[in-house]
Amino acid sequence: MTDKDTSLTIKSEQPLNAGAPVALLGQEFITPAERFFIRSHGNIPVVDPSGYRLVVDGLVERPLELTLDELQSRFPAYEVTATIQCAGNRRAELQAIKPVSGEVQWTLDAISTGVWRGLRLGDLLAEAGAQPSARHVLFDGLDTVEKEGRTFGFGGSIPLDKACQEEVLLAYQLNAQPLAFEHGFPLRAVVPGYIGARSVKWLGHIRLDREPSGNFFQTRAYKVFPPEVGPDEADWTRPEALAALVVNSVITRPQAGTALPAEQPLVVEGYAQGGEDAPVEMVELSWDGGQNWQVVDMVAAPLENSRSPWTWRLWRTTLQLPPGRHQLIVRATDAAGNRQPSDMAALWNFKGYMNNAWHRLEVELY
Repeated sequence: MTDKDTSLTIKSEQPLNAGAPVALLGQEFITPAERFFIRSHGNIPVVDPSGYRLVVDGLVERPLELTLDELQSRFPAYEVTATIQCAGNRRAELQAIKPVSGEVQWTLDAISTGVWRGLRLGDLLAEAGAQPSARHVLFDGLDTVEKEGRTFGFGGSIPLDKACQEEVLLAYQLNAQPLAFEHGFPLRAVVPGYIGARSVKWLGHIRLDREPSGNFFQTRAYKVFPPEVGPDEADWTRPEALAALVVNSVITRPQAGTALPAEQPLVVEGYAQGGEDAPVEMVELSWDGGQNWQVVDMVAAPLENSRSPWTWRLWRTTLQLPPGRHQLIVRATDAAGNRQPSDMAALWNFKGYMNNAWHRLEVELY
């Protein structure tokens, strides 16, 4: 791990998973690279850039094998500011309803926003020439994962139509610096609007196919089942693999259980993110368990990102509340009219994915 902030919460050492400091999540629109959350399923490969090759094959007219220098010199470079959010973000709240076994217990911390620089995946696919029957773009990483007695790299896929959108990059920089090993050096996919699992790191192989990826993490993970279905009854062929994010918002300040003096204004802040292609339209806060709501102010974002569907929005408000216990609740609505659901129990699933229920916490004012 390279120069990471010591305030990161280490969830597991092997594979390395670490959460961003929740108290700092609402402070900066762009997450410093050293505070970017880390999600790994296997080892973090240390790749020698001089020997690196990206292979592009499958249903293409012109298979390619490109060095890192060729990727950087032959294709125009673009920047996209995008928030990466793990599908397991807020899993710990679901764990409080019913156990979610064998999964990383993310709180609000599996999310970060960065400025990504690289080539457009669509430009690379145009050079390779997609055959008419191609429908999906498959990614395979250079890491090593062991699952169910097999060893393979993390992988996944996205539809070809999404892959050709201008926001989808093959990134080699984060925040104007080369990618750190834990963030995918030398090359990673960045797929704004989709769950983080589709932004595959340590890219070694891109393949075009008629069907989605057969990788374990496309076929046997990152799927949501109803609350009544457990792992023993799950039919993994039935649900679609997770792709697009859903509207979500949380409170990052104050922390749950905080005790504060009532005579001082209560500062409440957090982040919100819309669904795919839909920026956050409105964030509402309740201080009395949902009886009353007020629209909160968005923190000014960089002008070019103020209406971007690919980034979070930070919000902040100040309340003057009487002494006692208060339940704070936040909910968001995006530009497509999608709203967060109120009932978290209805979202429970044995993998703990896609928790976007109203975020609630209690504070004590004395």
